[in-house]
Amino acid sequence: MADPVFGSVEEVQRSLREQAYIADRGLATSIHLATGLAKPLLLEGEAGVGKTEVAKVLAVALGRRLIRLQCYEGIDSSQALYEWDYSRQLLAARTPELHLEQVKDLFGPEFLVERPLLAAIRAGAGAVLLIDELDRADDEFEAFLLEILSEFAVTIPEVGTVVAEQPPVVVITSNRTRELHDALKRRCLYHWIDHPSLEREVEIVRLRAPDVPEGLTKEVARIVARLRSMDLVKRPGVAETIDWANALNFLDGGTLDEETMAATLGAVIKDHDDEGSVRARLPEILGEQ
Repeated sequence: MADPVFGSVEEVQRSLREQAYIADRGLATSIHLATGLAKPLLLEGEAGVGKTEVAKVLAVALGRRLIRLQCYEGIDSSQALYEWDYSRQLLAARTPELHLEQVKDLFGPEFLVERPLLAAIRAGAGAVLLIDELDRADDEFEAFLLEILSEFAVTIPEVGTVVAEQPPVVVITSNRTRELHDALKRRCLYHWIDHPSLEREVEIVRLRAPDVPEGLTKEVARIVARLRSMDLVKRPGVAETIDWANALNFLDGGTLDEETMAATLGAVIKDHDDEGSVRARLPEILGEQ
């Protein structure tokens, strides 16, 4: 078990709030347990609810290095763990002064290209490892990742075994474009992050965009809540709420009418079909205030 990094759930909430992130008690409890028990934390939820931001603010709050592994379709173990710098190896091998004894070092540490997982293993307790959007990777990569998370050790045949004395804090995110396997879920603590309530979203925007008038903040949050209730391809996240509030405040100090909403939809709606649907219902959306 790792040494506790937070003294209480309340301390987690205070520490994250100092970094302008408002965590409810459920999320703060999950973070407290994950950091105290040295368990990976799996965060699921729709895009834009603040999953990735948890790892970022956690790294700052703990004074640790953030190491990010961005997952994508086709990612494999070499791209996540390590690779060899073949161009430098080839250049060294062609150097006339290279002796036979030096050839053995062509697969030495100086030619090893460190990728996020190896970097996190080496950094150990000095890092927060963010494995972002794991659902984009395939089953084989997920199985490989499970092995790494179980041991926090890797054997490089030419170099030896690298082991983390203490594991890094690990945050895994998923947008649920596919189901992750039960074996990985069992290895992790799990927390679902939903879109915030109206009151919490107002609080978040006021913290992240303090120059926006309170009245405009509340109005924007109310309308975004209505937009999320529509049948949209991409429902706006908290980041879009903040961007839209800032955009409206920048334009004219906070007037939100049909014309202004139509002109600034690009700050909150990020899909062409969704934009058409919203434009067709602008009077209705604004008229419900």
